[in-house]
Amino acid sequence: MIVMNQLTAGYECQPVTRAITGVIERGSMTAIVGANGCGKSTLLKTLAGFIPPVSGRFHWQGKRPVIGWLAQRHALEAQFPLTVQDVVSMGCWPGISLLAGLRRGSRLRVASALERVGLESMAHSTIDELSGGQFQRMLFARVLVQQAPLVMLDEPFTGVDEATCNVLMSLMLEMYQQGQTLLAVLHDSERVARHFPQTLRLDSEIPLFQTERVRVA
Repeated sequence: MIVMNQLTAGYECQPVTRAITGVIERGSMTAIVGANGCGKSTLLKTLAGFIPPVSGRFHWQGKRPVIGWLAQRHALEAQFPLTVQDVVSMGCWPGISLLAGLRRGSRLRVASALERVGLESMAHSTIDELSGGQFQRMLFARVLVQQAPLVMLDEPFTGVDEATCNVLMSLMLEMYQQGQTLLAVLHDSERVARHFPQTLRLDSEIPLFQTERVRVA
């Protein structure tokens, strides 16, 4: 899906990562791992198109897909007067009509996503009422509603309780098994070793792709 050729990610012409060459295969589930400061999140933002490469390049095999994006928890504002349902419904864009609202199929997708993350009873709560784990479940429900072929997740398990981590990991595995491509920045080496068939390690002398047979369950 994504081909990288001597790609270096960074900010304002200052590289953060070493040059990366490799391929993110369509339908794969890849963890980006490495020590703090090695450029994991910076690389993810570059591939998502938020910041330009410092050097090298990457290209898409075929047309650029719709990307489902899950940002780091601390990068998001929780004080807007929105309900949980409002936020999750944003995953239906551009199918939302400002005049008619959500179509029936979209409403069903939103309700199903809220149920899958365990927030159906909080659909009409405002987002400032949520705990950290509930907030992350809500953001993940928005990604589920979007049904994007490529999903990028920036540290999805940081700062949330273990029960939420288990729920989100289970949903990620479902998405992978259904053919979606997942690319996630992660720190939990045990979770990576257990669930992720492919890893991209950035803190080695040469950024290294590793593909292993793991138990995905």
